Amino acid sequence: MQPVLKPRFSLVVPVYGNEADIADLVAAIAGIQAQVGVPFEAVLVVDGSPDRSLERLRQALPGAGFASTLVALSRNFGAFSAIRVGLEHARGDVIAVMAADLQEPPELAVRFFHELEKGEHDIAFGERMGRDDPWHSKLASNLFWSLYRKTVMPAIPKGGVDIFAMRADFRDQLLTLKESNSSLLAQLFWLGGRRVFVGYERRKRERGKSGWTLRKKLRYLSDSVFSFTDLPIRLLTAFGAMGLAAAVLLGAVTLVAKATGLVEVPGYSGTLLTIIFFGGLNSLGLGVVGTYAWRTFENTKQRPLALVQRQEHFTGISE
Repeated sequence: MQPVLKPRFSLVVPVYGNEADIADLVAAIAGIQAQVGVPFEAVLVVDGSPDRSLERLRQALPGAGFASTLVALSRNFGAFSAIRVGLEHARGDVIAVMAADLQEPPELAVRFFHELEKGEHDIAFGERMGRDDPWHSKLASNLFWSLYRKTVMPAIPKGGVDIFAMRADFRDQLLTLKESNSSLLAQLFWLGGRRVFVGYERRKRERGKSGWTLRKKLRYLSDSVFSFTDLPIRLLTAFGAMGLAAAVLLGAVTLVAKATGLVEVPGYSGTLLTIIFFGGLNSLGLGVVGTYAWRTFENTKQRPLALVQRQEHFTGISE
């Protein structure tokens, strides 16, 4: 029996709702292996997918022609948790992440490998130069990433990041970050390192619709803001300063009016509005402070970010 070579290149693919894409996905991965020409493995993480993605992968991988690890999570933990699990299982010197819907061209992973195997960079990001999507999808995406760049991480490309690769030592540094309710992409940029950006054109979605809904985008933005910036506190401080200035101005006007005899009895409406304004400001402050306190409490629990239900290995060669 020939010894199993340690892979030089690992490809991590999170899978959720991709039953119709499995055949094309397996073929694309086989094509990547042929192009890199080095010991290769694929790590596919099924993130509690409600369709038959897991069953179809179990049928396709034994004869796919490449070594693979299939990991099934106990439920849907989210794409970034699934990617993290894949990174934990990857054994290659270079590790790339690719979407299962193939909207990002698979050959981009090959370009990542050739960039990183030189040893001059720690991480490679796909920089989206264009996208073959409906106008409303483009508009929503541009607005989201523009807001993300301004509030969270200015170093992220204008079109956002959906696909990336890293060297194994950089992956090891990433996995030391254990906080929950965070942002994987923001963590990658927070770590720094020697970056390289590889441009590409995003393909048109052939099947189904994106699971990257508005609700998930807002949740992701919220997680990123509270994990990587003190923007809410700075906004609260600014509003508090403006409220204090308004209170001082209102008090000065009231004193002048009282001294000149223009006002004999304090106005009920003014008093009520002042109470409401500062009551609302206090509520806002408590909400922000409470959010940070809740996230601190969540991180003290030290719960795993995802749970593996089943793990299987395939050589890719049918017996």
